[in-house]
Amino acid sequence: MTAEPRRVVIADDHPQLRAHIRQALEAGGFEVCAEAATGPQAVRLTEEHRPDVVLLDIHMPGGGIRAAAEISRLLPDIAIVMLTVSRDDNDLFDSLRAGASGYLLKDTDPRRLPEALRGVLSGEAAIPRSLVARILDEFREPGRRRPARRSKAALLTSREWEVMGLLGDGLTTDEVAKRLFLSPTTIRVHISSVLRKLRVKDRQAAIDLLRDES
Repeated sequence: MTAEPRRVVIADDHPQLRAHIRQALEAGGFEVCAEAATGPQAVRLTEEHRPDVVLLDIHMPGGGIRAAAEISRLLPDIAIVMLTVSRDDNDLFDSLRAGASGYLLKDTDPRRLPEALRGVLSGEAAIPRSLVARILDEFREPGRRRPARRSKAALLTSREWEVMGLLGDGLTTDEVAKRLFLSPTTIRVHISSVLRKLRVKDRQAAIDLLRDES
């Protein structure tokens, strides 16, 4: 007998991104039983459909972390995975404290999402390698922890991080625009803002700096 597909609720306030995620998950053998655009809606639909896993955007209206905490309290057997552009330590640790078992960045190859969710459902944590070191630092003895340092990268918005992450993966301006459902002009505006904030002369210098600080 063929096993029934694992069921997932997707919560993100961008309909086109939800459609993109749905396509990737369904191609990977998952059944998307509901989509939500806000935190409260995610909680309600998760209660209604009782999926195996819920995929939450952090910065959607109503708050993804708040939704994670509520779902974890009401339905502790349902796996929670955050999908976000945020590399902020506070978002990462708040998500884990709220009950999330995974923290995936939106610049992750969509084809890897099914594998990551299956890992979570089998008891693994889905966290990018670039963020694992921050978690290890958090649990070190206070005397051994590295001093915090201010980062220029902290000045960037979530969207600017998203744009630069895709450029860092080798996408062109037009390809980034298509991926994010924005115009090429808007992408160039974001890039100009990043160069100004980081005080670098070109996009490659910005990408290199962000890689060093991630």
